[in-house]
Amino acid sequence: MSTDEFTVTPYAVEGEVDYDRLLDRFGADELTAEQRAKFPDPVHPLVRRGVFYAGRDLDPFLAAADAGEPHSIVTGRGPSGPMHVGHVFPFYFAKYMQERAGTTVYVPISDDEKYFLKEQSLAEITDHARENLRDILAVGFDPERTRIVLDTADADIVYPLATAFAGEITQATVDATYGDPENVGLSFYPAVQATHLLLPQLVEGRHPTLVPIAVDQDPHVRVCRDVAAKERYPVDKPGALLSKFLPSLEGPGKMSSSADAPSLLLTDDRETIREKILTHAYTGGRTSVAEHREHGGDPSVDVPYQLLHSFFEDSDDRVERFAAEYREGTLLSGELKEIAAEAIADFLEAHQQRRAALADLDEELAPFRLTDEERATARSRVGLPDGGFG
Repeated sequence: MSTDEFTVTPYAVEGEVDYDRLLDRFGADELTAEQRAKFPDPVHPLVRRGVFYAGRDLDPFLAAADAGEPHSIVTGRGPSGPMHVGHVFPFYFAKYMQERAGTTVYVPISDDEKYFLKEQSLAEITDHARENLRDILAVGFDPERTRIVLDTADADIVYPLATAFAGEITQATVDATYGDPENVGLSFYPAVQATHLLLPQLVEGRHPTLVPIAVDQDPHVRVCRDVAAKERYPVDKPGALLSKFLPSLEGPGKMSSSADAPSLLLTDDRETIREKILTHAYTGGRTSVAEHREHGGDPSVDVPYQLLHSFFEDSDDRVERFAAEYREGTLLSGELKEIAAEAIADFLEAHQQRRAALADLDEELAPFRLTDEERATARSRVGLPDGGFG
């Protein structure tokens, strides 16, 4: 979606995003209080505080999770560089669902798409993918309930399925959804994305699947839902859980590795996080301590507060107290920055310890790979015989 004020597409986010207008454009529904309450107890902060704010076909997934019936989440990564905190929160949300409800999690790694998009060599993309995979493994998924699929390494299953689905997607649909693709790889890529989102059902049978995804990635889900609607495929349309963006340090908008302000990388140490927050984080405070004490600040635009509110402070009481004290001026911007820096550094240190404890990457990945039987089952469900289309 592009307007005079902001642009949101899978390949670009610019300006201050109006999330309500996006819902009207994308045709998704705002989450209700009743839906939020149906997530496993305790409801994740990302859900109860409105970072995940909209979706479609959410109820079948929630009902299956509550009843202990088969259900899955698909959340992936495009490896074009090091991961930052804005990249990792969907994976921690998926882990929460896996721990609380036994959710099966599929993680597609879109290394081919990033090659089509970025001016990087295949070797560079591969290096990023391997580093990103270590971060994903550090989240701590259960290998019995998790499959990690790398497009190029798993081309024997991804591309035959994508070839089958590509016949259902017209170039007119691609152009209308994404704009004029830069190359034929991106023209074909919606078929690969459909493969990612339908793979859990092709492997394990028809069941509710949910895609927790930043709102800019929603077009992928919409195109896939059109493919899934074809009666020839034994799948249900995947549902979507749409999130707002974690803010960049410079203020409203998406946290991006390519922005002017630095990103909070998963590899940053405590002092680096503190320096980035104290030096670069946009605040909602006043221009002087005296003015702030008298008039208070605005937590709704304060980046350190928004990071705590979104993901890095579990306690609702503490989050509400920070906001109240900031508004009344008893909590200063510098103090709030220190609180946020400490919380983010604590989170990252725990993540980094798990990452450092991993063994050889190929050895760690082995239990998460699709089995030969799973690959054969997926092929058979779209009518691909052994040997056909790869």
